[in-house]
Amino acid sequence: MLPKNRKPTLPGEILKYEFLEPLNMTQQQLADALGITRVRVNEIISGKRSITPDTAFRLAKFFKTTPDFWLSLQLNVDMWDTLQQHSRDYEKIESIA
Repeated sequence: MLPKNRKPTLPGEILKYEFLEPLNMTQQQLADALGITRVRVNEIISGKRSITPDTAFRLAKFFKTTPDFWLSLQLNVDMWDTLQQHSRDYEKIESIA
């Protein structure tokens, strides 16, 4: 369920504050462990890049979570952004009788 009064928390914020900081892990250490670039990790954390299925599988394997966890975080953000951009269009659509 999407929040009504604020944008959902970005997956990168969850990654940073709930996973990396408690482990005292750097972005470079995570990137090395996942086999991706530090730039990719940094862009996710800064909200400039989305979580892809590939990234979700890598994060899930490393942190013993599920790919669905990471993808649902991203989906909530994407849905919020889409709703903000197109809400007027959606209001014009009439439901089927």
